[in-house]
Amino acid sequence: MIRASGESDDQVGDRANDPIRVTGADIRARVIGEGANLGVTQRGRIEAAQHGIKLNTDAIDNSAGVNTSDVEVNIKIALARPEREGRLSPDDRNSLLAAMTDEVGALVLRNNYEQTLALSLAERKGVAETGFLSRLMQSLEQRGLLSRAVEFLPDDAAIAERARRGQALTRPELAVLLAYAKLTLYDDLLVSAVPDDPYLARELSQYFPREVQDKFPDSVQAHRLRREIISTNLANAVINRCGPACVVRLIDETGADVPTIVTALVAVDESYGLKRLHDAIDGLDTRIDGQLQLSLYAAIQDLLLSRMVWYVRNVDLTVGLDSVIARFGPGIRQIAAGLDRTLPEDLQAGRSRRRQDLIDAGVPADLAGELADLDALVSAPDIVLVAERTNRAISDTETTFFAAEANFRLDRIIAGARSVPANDNFERLAIDRAIDQIAAAERRLVASMLANGDSGQQAAGNWLAAHPEATRIRRSVEEIAASGLTLAKLTVAANLLGDLVKN
Repeated sequence: MIRASGESDDQVGDRANDPIRVTGADIRARVIGEGANLGVTQRGRIEAAQHGIKLNTDAIDNSAGVNTSDVEVNIKIALARPEREGRLSPDDRNSLLAAMTDEVGALVLRNNYEQTLALSLAERKGVAETGFLSRLMQSLEQRGLLSRAVEFLPDDAAIAERARRGQALTRPELAVLLAYAKLTLYDDLLVSAVPDDPYLARELSQYFPREVQDKFPDSVQAHRLRREIISTNLANAVINRCGPACVVRLIDETGADVPTIVTALVAVDESYGLKRLHDAIDGLDTRIDGQLQLSLYAAIQDLLLSRMVWYVRNVDLTVGLDSVIARFGPGIRQIAAGLDRTLPEDLQAGRSRRRQDLIDAGVPADLAGELADLDALVSAPDIVLVAERTNRAISDTETTFFAAEANFRLDRIIAGARSVPANDNFERLAIDRAIDQIAAAERRLVASMLANGDSGQQAAGNWLAAHPEATRIRRSVEEIAASGLTLAKLTVAANLLGDLVKN
């Protein structure tokens, strides 16, 4: 039994355990898992976490039980229809329920695995994530959904003081925000049209055990809680994959509403096949260093977040997920398949080094290759868009795109921009806006290079020869890229690149 040093046993209100209660600062364990409710006060958890102990909350550690009950109820609702119609006898129903035990357990454990992984990724970001988490709390308060005092969450002044000392929110605090983020997103999705998108019917197949889907597919598709199940799955996917503050962060960055942001996540995830990569990284448990494994998850999360913003800004998501995924998915796969011949020498060398480093660390060669491709594939939707606008082949557009990047050092600018320190959320938004301006300028530049029928380095060289004024801009951008980026330098680079092609 654990309380905070600043709490008394009377405040805990559990007299039977007073003789065995200790404070969070007294714990000598490295990890705590709570097998029951109320064994640790929230303030005790926070104090323990601040002393380096790994722990969540009782709600996180015991969530599998609640999850199992939900799945059980929804399975029984699905089976009620064939029972009424005489297609399933009571004995067969009971046998079927028993036969699904292992798969239900696996589905539930999968959900809980992803939930604790989300906490680990948020914790890994540390102080860099504090501004976004602060915005999440402010947003929840404005909607009347959160009382920081009740949940023992720090106010803005306390957050600022922690940031000054280099201290991030603790894992137990992140666990509370994770729960609020999921509940709020679920409510927002349920009143939207998102659960009605035909593409998302597949969420039902990911929720129900295979035996139910195979034997009674009509009952699954016609489930009376269909929209609620889809909304729950989507809320879990968004927050587990992108972090507690991701929705508020993307609203601030793009001005989009919740349905648009969630639709963008599904579109990016499916276009890139990120779930398959995510599952492959899961398979590396105990086979590679834990921190390396977290960094691989983080690389996918970074790609997912950045491309969600891109899709919101550049794609009409109202046409439906089937259409959007069919538009971008094949092109992204074609671009990935062509990287061996389209990347310039220096980018190719970096890609090869990354792949070999991952192999040396124990990552299987095929997976290491796919993960090493992610940096280059950030630009894949831009390439698809330029190919559409210029009516040029994906392969020609791809080689020209990477040639343009190499000539203007755009890859270094964009990569460096993502690590520019931001003192507050507004500076982070300014950095994001500058990156977006650079990407837009790059699309215009590549389209202009392709206009004369050439491609690759030849197109880039001919364009530079025909635009001598671009040499000065290229030199200035190279100097900025090599001098250590700041927000001011990034803004100047974005403006310079914007001057290259005005339309």
